[in-house]
Amino acid sequence: MKGTKGTVAIVGAGTIGAAWAAFFALAGHPVCVADPDEGAPTRLAAMLERARPAMAALGTLSDMPTQPQWYRDIAEAMQGAEFIQEALPEDLALKRQVYRQIEAHAPEDALLMSSSSGLLPSALQQRLSHPGRFLIAHPCNPAYLMPLVELVGGAQTASEALDRAEKFYRTLGKQTIRLQHEAVGHLVNRLQAALWREAVHLVAEGHASVADVDRAVTEGLGARWTVCGPHTVFHLSGGAEGMAGFLRRLGPAMQAWWDNLGTPTLDAATCQRLIEQMNEAAAERTPEQMAAERDAHMLRVLALTRPDTQSPE
Repeated sequence: MKGTKGTVAIVGAGTIGAAWAAFFALAGHPVCVADPDEGAPTRLAAMLERARPAMAALGTLSDMPTQPQWYRDIAEAMQGAEFIQEALPEDLALKRQVYRQIEAHAPEDALLMSSSSGLLPSALQQRLSHPGRFLIAHPCNPAYLMPLVELVGGAQTASEALDRAEKFYRTLGKQTIRLQHEAVGHLVNRLQAALWREAVHLVAEGHASVADVDRAVTEGLGARWTVCGPHTVFHLSGGAEGMAGFLRRLGPAMQAWWDNLGTPTLDAATCQRLIEQMNEAAAERTPEQMAAERDAHMLRVLALTRPDTQSPE
């Protein structure tokens, strides 16, 4: 496959890999997808159909989109790749095994980027022949819609690789953040895990239902977070004094709340309660239907916060 844009190889065509494949292909890059599963082409086609209207509204749809090419064999998918986006399950041993296959067939100057949602890049790159080109490039789900990509280098990652990856994603309309030091779960998932831990605690202890916890975020916190991050929220709560005023007046109360936060366990009873209440909150909608609703609502939000985004209405 040849084109004016660099070829992207995707390893793994699950939910994340298929979304990446759709994003890169609809942005005009030649895309090769490696996955031995016979169901991969069906998943890719469905994701492409879902992503196209979203990317059209975002203004990231190319005038010359491509069609992802599926390969069972990694060796074939690696031919001519400039960018490799690995999207395998969160299994360190599996990733290391597949990386050996990738390095055996990929061009030496190709960037190797993992979509891992929480593994440390230093552990992932430990046995690579060319560890300097490896980094974490973790998307927010779904990759074709959400703007953010987290970039995390390991102990052996070259700064040039991070610079090159940042330029690559930003050229495609993504916003990027770089972690200064690697951490399990990176940045987005650590923040997400902290909130969900307390959400699970409140449900497990019977303080609130799954539906009401979610509503507290979508109708309260989340609406504000689209324009203000958590630090800015409290900076503005301090009035003219900003963060200093907030910490002086409400810092002790915040510390007391922290000290009272729960530490739930995902035991059988808690999991069952979450499953039952989530099914009730879903109101007979399938995950596919809910995902479509999510995409439509996110486009409306992005249309308000990003001038180049078109509303789906």
